[in-house]
Amino acid sequence: MADIIETAVNAGNFTTLVKAIESADLVEILKSEGSYTVFAPTDEAFSKLPKETLDNLLQDITKLKRILTYHVVFGDVREEDLKQIKEAATVEGSIVVIENNNGIKVNDIKVLQTDIIADNGVIHVIEGVLIPALVAAE
Repeated sequence: MADIIETAVNAGNFTTLVKAIESADLVEILKSEGSYTVFAPTDEAFSKLPKETLDNLLQDITKLKRILTYHVVFGDVREEDLKQIKEAATVEGSIVVIENNNGIKVNDIKVLQTDIIADNGVIHVIEGVLIPALVAAE
């Protein structure tokens, strides 16, 4: 099996996410033994952001790290777990809200695919980019 980064690269639809992870120097964390759950925005999800927003994030490494770590939860949280919880603490330090009405949503963003298993955790594909409240307020 592959780690989270290798799994994301092999999937082929997370190139922007992987580029952002590399820019923020977070590759080693997501390659470590850990057990992590990543709510992974697709390239299409990133393309919904205004181009200047993405460009600015790639230049502001501190803000980029906060946004990316807001997509990561400690532990191996599978689809069955997501159906039973209402929230999860992120590596960034904030909480994401989990909803289970008509499919799974994280902070009102739909989960498109669950349980892409990696050596050190699991990836859930989401249709948007999660922005922590403190970053959104800036």
